[in-house]
Amino acid sequence: MDLNQKKRVLVMTAVPIEMDAVLRGLNNDAGFDVMPAGVGPAVAAAKTAKVLAAAGYSLVVSAGIGGGFPGRAGIGSLVVATEIIAADLGVQTPEGFISLDELGFGSARIQVDDDLVSRVTGAFSAAGIPVNTGPVLTVSTGTGTTAAAREMAVRVPGAAAEAMEGYGVAIAAREAGLPVLEIRAISNMVGPRDRNAWKVKEALDILEKAGAALLEVLP
Repeated sequence: MDLNQKKRVLVMTAVPIEMDAVLRGLNNDAGFDVMPAGVGPAVAAAKTAKVLAAAGYSLVVSAGIGGGFPGRAGIGSLVVATEIIAADLGVQTPEGFISLDELGFGSARIQVDDDLVSRVTGAFSAAGIPVNTGPVLTVSTGTGTTAAAREMAVRVPGAAAEAMEGYGVAIAAREAGLPVLEIRAISNMVGPRDRNAWKVKEALDILEKAGAALLEVLP
């Protein structure tokens, strides 16, 4: 890595349509690199780590659309993660789910810097974007039933959103010694998978607005 290279912000999305929305909002600002990582935590971690090994960055952001938990984040709003959690990393037992942390094999939780959350959330609010904060869950299998959504909400009190890449991106950032942020534009509610009710275009529009607001607070 060229140590004299100017550090930038790396934004990782899952798919190109999310990348394009963020880029529109950022107006292709030279201080940001935006790249698609693919779907799921494993590929997100691998691709993020590869990019971080090749260039200098000051911050890593996982951004995209996601599902909101009822009562915590509505469709058309943004969620800024206070904690990024691999919610299905653990074991199922007859007594219920046991997390990686409870097993004593490491941690499935990555904290996000409070000051960073506050600054970004303030910028979104100032831009007129509805924004919530709270834990964002990373899953390998999307929650698809009301019962499963309730179980997740009990497992992680205050859970605000669910997506599939944040923890992978966050692990790569942590291994590189960099701060991480996760931002989710809510396209649907966590629970039954009614694709006809999803508001993907509206969520992408919100993601674009979020990109523009990031220019006000991130280097």
